[in-house]
Amino acid sequence: MKSVLATLRLFRPVNLLLGAMMVTVTAALVDALNQTDLLMKGIFVVMSFTAAANAFNDYRDLETDKINRTNRPLPRGDLAPETALILSILLFMIGAGISFTINTGAFILAAVVALPLMVVYSLWLKGTILIGNMIVAVIIGLSFVFAGALFGELDRMIMPSLLAFGFTMVREFIKDMADADGDRAAGFITFPVKFGMEKSVRIAIFLTVLLMALLVAPYLMNIYSEKYLVAALLGIGIPLSYIISLLVRSPSSNNCHTASQILKASVFLGLLAVYLG
Repeated sequence: MKSVLATLRLFRPVNLLLGAMMVTVTAALVDALNQTDLLMKGIFVVMSFTAAANAFNDYRDLETDKINRTNRPLPRGDLAPETALILSILLFMIGAGISFTINTGAFILAAVVALPLMVVYSLWLKGTILIGNMIVAVIIGLSFVFAGALFGELDRMIMPSLLAFGFTMVREFIKDMADADGDRAAGFITFPVKFGMEKSVRIAIFLTVLLMALLVAPYLMNIYSEKYLVAALLGIGIPLSYIISLLVRSPSSNNCHTASQILKASVFLGLLAVYLG
């Protein structure tokens, strides 16, 4: 039982739920909720890839997680690193296999584009100055593009993918600020490690302000309605403003971790805003 729970924690259940919700919201946006077979395949692909990427990331980050994420299954000794690697490979294969049964566009986006990016990120680009952050943001943005290809509505998912990219870019940068000590010990050269927390705060605030501007853009461009604007400002704009004040007061590891968790929770509200819009 302990190993089962550890495996679930390795996969990050909240991230899996977000992936499932993203595909479901996309289906709702394009009136495809009745396409149950496609919907379930899309959910399984996204959840499989998400779980696989998380497991592989933890396998690669074992040493840094002993400093930054001591409560995760691998640094706690609840699971063997080799187990995480095997699970990751199996889940990547399952996700790629399911995507092959959908359509050419969805298969290419999932197995030819997203999967290699996930592996390359964990092997070589994690712990680099901004590049790693951008790759993660691209991968999350691709989730919406994949869901659009799944239902043959690729164009309608461009704006959600851009919003997801901006949101993830902010969160990943702030996560680097929270993990600076562990990254420094592991030899990673992230922006906070290279340039310090003072400059990192400025970049984080700049990225956050850009994201707030991006949130308003779909309404100003008449892509989404007033319902989107209200939901986005209340559900995301207010948390973003609080994060700015938090970082200005003190860019400590604890505050950065809190900011990262707030952003993660706000993703649910972001999905709701897009659906309402």
